[in-house]
Amino acid sequence: MSGALAAPATPRASLILPRASSQSSAGGLTSDRFAASNRRRGDFVFVVNPSGANGRTGKQWKQLLPHLRTRLADQCNICECITSGPSHAIDVTREAIKDGADAVIAVGGDGTLHEVVNGFFWKGSPVRALDRGPDHSTALGLIPLGTGSDFARTFGWTNDPRAAIDRIVRGVKSKLDIGVMEGPNREPHFFVNVADIHLSAKAGYFASMYKRFGNLCYVFGALRAFWGHNNRDMRIKVNGGEWRTVHKVTALCIGNAKYFGGGMKITPTADPFSGNLEVVILQDFKWYDFLLKLHRLYGGTHLSVNGVSSIRVQSIEVAEVTANGDIFVQSDGEHFGFLPTKFSVLPGVVDFFC
Repeated sequence: MSGALAAPATPRASLILPRASSQSSAGGLTSDRFAASNRRRGDFVFVVNPSGANGRTGKQWKQLLPHLRTRLADQCNICECITSGPSHAIDVTREAIKDGADAVIAVGGDGTLHEVVNGFFWKGSPVRALDRGPDHSTALGLIPLGTGSDFARTFGWTNDPRAAIDRIVRGVKSKLDIGVMEGPNREPHFFVNVADIHLSAKAGYFASMYKRFGNLCYVFGALRAFWGHNNRDMRIKVNGGEWRTVHKVTALCIGNAKYFGGGMKITPTADPFSGNLEVVILQDFKWYDFLLKLHRLYGGTHLSVNGVSSIRVQSIEVAEVTANGDIFVQSDGEHFGFLPTKFSVLPGVVDFFC
């Protein structure tokens, strides 16, 4: 199995270059004052996915930048990076942290945030600054400008970039939990929102092919996923306990936060500051069950529906009863691979502007 976001072959890619100019370019990082000797004010690195939301993110960012400089330029060095393709945000984030940035802010949707979060880690461990001492940490921020922006919904945030800048200016931070997932090769991969298995993960895989249709991509993805779908028996192991079988699983969702799929409140009691993950299992659902119960899934009132169960865990391992290697797994809307997979939580490992 291979994850969708492969780690770079070397631990340090030359992506961030000191500059005096405030003009940005794809593949590089620029700053109003990004000199190694100027550390009296922190460097805030804004990682921008210009193709997010069918290109609207890049356009909105250009319009937002003057306001951002007005609000933040007297507090920090504003550094921006325009990503050029998949996994670029991972590399840039790692470089920014190693170079001692005080904050890395994801500008885009859940996919951009997912990559930035993975950039906070290298080979399973948090990335550290090379010359800022052991007490220095880099904070994570978010300006939600993507198609789904499901992680932001957990906090009641809208895609209002000025409100997001206000949160960053206030500087209030909390210790954010991060989810970890490991496939058969045991290489850790990280998620911040929701990971899921089987039908919903297959729907997410297909939805990624229809992003040009905005939130309708989730509808098209679900329709394709239902074609030929069969509920499957799975084995789970909770918190290192004994294996047990769960029959006729339609979808199994592991939530660090509450929403996925463009606003579906699938893990409604998840709390990304609790040190736990919420696992919601849907069993023996038919296509018409989704039609009849869709309003409850979106409203987060489905935990009392027949065939739905919920548990809180620190870790859960999920495997097929009969191994075929064809049950989809995704995290934060990004295809990860196939079962078996272990999921766990790193409590309070990242400071987050909230």
